[in-house]
Amino acid sequence: MPALTPEGLARVARYLLPSEQAVITVRRHWVVVAEPVASAVVGLVLVANADVRLPQGVPFVRDVLWLAWLVLLARMIWKVIERSQDWFVVTDERLLLTYGLLTRRVAIMPLAKVTDMSYNVSPLGRLMGYGEFVFESAGQDQALRTVSFLPDSRTLFEVLSNELFGPEGVASSRRRRSRSNRED
Repeated sequence: MPALTPEGLARVARYLLPSEQAVITVRRHWVVVAEPVASAVVGLVLVANADVRLPQGVPFVRDVLWLAWLVLLARMIWKVIERSQDWFVVTDERLLLTYGLLTRRVAIMPLAKVTDMSYNVSPLGRLMGYGEFVFESAGQDQALRTVSFLPDSRTLFEVLSNELFGPEGVASSRRRRSRSNRED
């Protein structure tokens, strides 16, 4: 089951209402930093190789190559830190996505507003263990629509489906209220 980690809960506690209970706190899958890490490693190999092969009379070219690699390294570090701050949270009342380093953003959708949910897993996602969720809300633009690169997405899908559409879920309580209103 996706974790309700103490670290995750501590990171997002300030965004939770006193009345709500967190069900899941999860970071995006590590694959979101795979490309920046790979770029920095490949860049290092290429720059080191070029540095050895370049003639001694072109120090400016060496400096530019190493500076370009430092940019790749800085980008990698930024992406790793950024991932460490991104959290997807499912509570008994809302969905939250916290993200951003310099400007902190929190996208929220009340469970009661979710009218439809899509679950997508690419072939690479199946292999690596991540998926994407798309939430619909009565045809309106919403702050929280697509959440991609979520780990253990199959289990997360089961938990979300239960919270939204299960016997005690939000959609089920809407159906119960609708039936009781028709009976009145």
